[in-house]
Amino acid sequence: MEALCARILERHAATIRVKKPAVAIANLARIVETTLTLANRKGFHSMSLRDLAEQSGLSMGALYAYFDGKETLLMMILGQVVGAVEEVLGRPPAELAEEPAGRLRWLLETHLFLTETMHPWFVFAYMEAKAFPKEGRDLAVTSEMMTEGMIADALADGVARGLFSVPDVAMTAALIKPMLQDWYVKRAKHRRRGVTPELYARSVIAFVEAAVGLRAAYPATT
Repeated sequence: MEALCARILERHAATIRVKKPAVAIANLARIVETTLTLANRKGFHSMSLRDLAEQSGLSMGALYAYFDGKETLLMMILGQVVGAVEEVLGRPPAELAEEPAGRLRWLLETHLFLTETMHPWFVFAYMEAKAFPKEGRDLAVTSEMMTEGMIADALADGVARGLFSVPDVAMTAALIKPMLQDWYVKRAKHRRRGVTPELYARSVIAFVEAAVGLRAAYPATT
């Protein structure tokens, strides 16, 4: 949490009035953690700043040192989710540049483990999306299309190399995305069945590889 809030401080240093990094990061961690908890319990837009102040132990004045309203707070959190996706998924290992099947596996597995690591953040972004301001909706849509684009690029590369059989690359990527989202949106359901993140990743990868007709000559995930 503190590492992620340090990123928020970097992004919003010009508007955050607390200039001591250690203090700012610690308070941002309290603010964000409390926001995610309250949003999960009652919804972000039902949460008041007074609720946030009471639950975080910070005064209203202290909150306003970090943001000027709930919409700005929402964009801070969403921006960090989008930034993490961009930073992590946008850097596949160099050795996978010429291996579309390996790159596809890496994208699916890494996406799942990223959402497991940042679970409350991704649930917040997914559940509150319908109430985002236009800027937030546009950012969320752009991020989703970026992820689908990465998957589509790996699929198209595999088709070009004769590894995959995919009639519609863009549609296939769009169908894969909800399977990745299902892990963090419905994680409790999977946990009740004893499904671990590793097992879910292997299952999704095996399903996708079968669906795209991965050539038998390239060893599939087991």
